[in-house]
Amino acid sequence: MALEDVANGEIGGRGNGGGVHVVQVNDSEVAGEISPLLVEVRDEPPKMTIFSVSYARKRPPKETNLTLVEAEVNFLSQICMWTWGGSKYSGLLCMASSSTIYYIMEVLLDIFPVQTVPLFESVFTRCTVILILSFLWLRKVGHPLFPPKHARNLLILRSLSGFISLMSFIYSVKNLPLSYAICLNFATPIVASIGAKVILQEKLAFSDIGGLSLSYLGVLFVFKPTVLTQGNIAEAGDMFNEVLVTGGQTIYAVLLGLFSSFLNGICYCFIRAAAKAADHPVYTVFSFGLMVTPLSAICTLTLQKFVLPNIFTFFLMVVLGVLAFLAEISLARGLQLEKICKVTNMIYLQVILSLAWSVSYLGAPVSFNKLIGCLLILGSICCTLYFGPEREPNNAS
Repeated sequence: MALEDVANGEIGGRGNGGGVHVVQVNDSEVAGEISPLLVEVRDEPPKMTIFSVSYARKRPPKETNLTLVEAEVNFLSQICMWTWGGSKYSGLLCMASSSTIYYIMEVLLDIFPVQTVPLFESVFTRCTVILILSFLWLRKVGHPLFPPKHARNLLILRSLSGFISLMSFIYSVKNLPLSYAICLNFATPIVASIGAKVILQEKLAFSDIGGLSLSYLGVLFVFKPTVLTQGNIAEAGDMFNEVLVTGGQTIYAVLLGLFSSFLNGICYCFIRAAAKAADHPVYTVFSFGLMVTPLSAICTLTLQKFVLPNIFTFFLMVVLGVLAFLAEISLARGLQLEKICKVTNMIYLQVILSLAWSVSYLGAPVSFNKLIGCLLILGSICCTLYFGPEREPNNAS
């Protein structure tokens, strides 16, 4: 309302209908007293009615789904952090995770038929992926690419022994029955425990060496390699086809298989020492990828014919490289946290998982020897968990 209307004694107000009502007031003093009240009322926002009530909007279902996904991701991340360093069993759990990941890699190779790729080419691809992922990990956590000087010699020895052990194992696999090469390779935990006693001055209890021996005996029951006379080796297991290997190269394949297990056990000692010296297990994986990637590339170009893989085969090779990185980093973390004689016993978990897969998916028959072998390995692992770890204080992130 204008001031002139108030002066003339006409006082107005808005009704609910939105129109203007004019009231005649004869007394100018009364009009002067009422008009400020009407101005205040008129300046207020209109009152809400039942037709103008705002109801709370329902959250779209996409937000609810995102919340559930975030909760699951947080739960998984908490489990990973607890496994990495939040429990006194973290060393054993990391090694068990490494064995499980290697088993998953074996399952993927059995499920998906892929193009045949030369062995050194597969090694080169896998090591390249490991090198890239370890580089990204170090950049993510803010660690320098080059480790402390006092740890570099250990990392070089770790990488060199790992590469030579890998080459020796490849030769033994190509020239020996598979079960025999596997049995030689699974002698690594025993060699590593003895090496830790000599090199790292770790205490080796009778229960520790007894548990490892029991697990290895279980491996022999599962795969059942049989050594025949006159330098011939026959594979008498029903899990694999019977193979007979003859010739002078047999003894060299056996010796290289033993040499591979010996070097691999020493490599475990270097991994533990280097991971503790560098304060982070990723350095052991990064140094291995840094050395083995160019060496495997040279072997690919000189010793074998290069084969260009198709898209699916290349994708599977990359996936296997990612899984290999996770397995290697878990293995290094387990060796960093726990004594070698205890943590390496968890490696035999892969035998139980592989046997269960071969029986359930590949249709391999179940024999009494395999059952006894699995029970021996399972009992040894349970004893390791029951007696508990002997973890040393470590602040590695």
